[in-house]
Amino acid sequence: MFSMESVKQKSGILLIDKRPGPTSRQVVNRVSYLLKTKKVGHIGTLDPFASGLLILTVNHATKTGTYLENLDKTYIAKLKLGEKTDTGDFTGEVIEKCEVDKKLDLEKISAVLTSFVGKRTQIPPMYSALKREGKPLYKYAREGVILEREPREITIYSLRLLSYQDGVLEFEAKVSKGTYIRTLGEDIAHELGSVGHLSDLRRTAIGTFRVEDAFSCEDATYERVIDIIKALSHLSHIEISKEQVVDVKNGKPQTLDSEEPLVLLIHDNKAIALYEKRENRLYYCRRGLFE
Repeated sequence: MFSMESVKQKSGILLIDKRPGPTSRQVVNRVSYLLKTKKVGHIGTLDPFASGLLILTVNHATKTGTYLENLDKTYIAKLKLGEKTDTGDFTGEVIEKCEVDKKLDLEKISAVLTSFVGKRTQIPPMYSALKREGKPLYKYAREGVILEREPREITIYSLRLLSYQDGVLEFEAKVSKGTYIRTLGEDIAHELGSVGHLSDLRRTAIGTFRVEDAFSCEDATYERVIDIIKALSHLSHIEISKEQVVDVKNGKPQTLDSEEPLVLLIHDNKAIALYEKRENRLYYCRRGLFE
């Protein structure tokens, strides 16, 4: 039996430094076991071959996942030119090869990377966790079924070359939600007159949260949980009175002195609810966070 006392006392997020190998779901399951709570979720799936920052939501903080997913993400990737795989990474089968231009230099690569910065569209890869009729696309791909996918608008905030040697270029990318770095790597290779796949991928940041502050899932404890208020530090915080808390817990609209579209209401250093602006200064409950 899970200890309900410990569950109620600790809600927030955990910063996990995922190692290559396990799926994001396997990390969630392991931490769920260690913390003895069934309420654990994750923000932004990392492929099994990838490593780096994975944010887990614990207990009542699982309600905040939607508001953390929109944070920008930063990755460091290695792109091997000359070979394309069916998965876009080194775990797949090579489906195309070509010679790598021996005259390719840092200046040309940097220019190509710079051309990708800004808003653009991207077609999600078949080897992804996106679902069609309740079934992940990667399962269709493994069955040899290729489905049409709608292009998505993404934003690449920065794309910086870190190194290039022996046909492998390493770059750092800061991108918006929904950006597939495997697909980005393939597109970069194409612009360089080649094909390619990722030989390594590591997520180094989600919003202001850094992988340097993360730890192994085996070291997950309630003492390491970051409370909801700090987890949602990117939102505007509004302190409400004890009397307002009662109304907020009953889901009543509130007139608030704010112009932000979404605010976090707090009282006595505790997260109470997320409220969304609808008209003038009138806000309506979007999600209750009280225990």
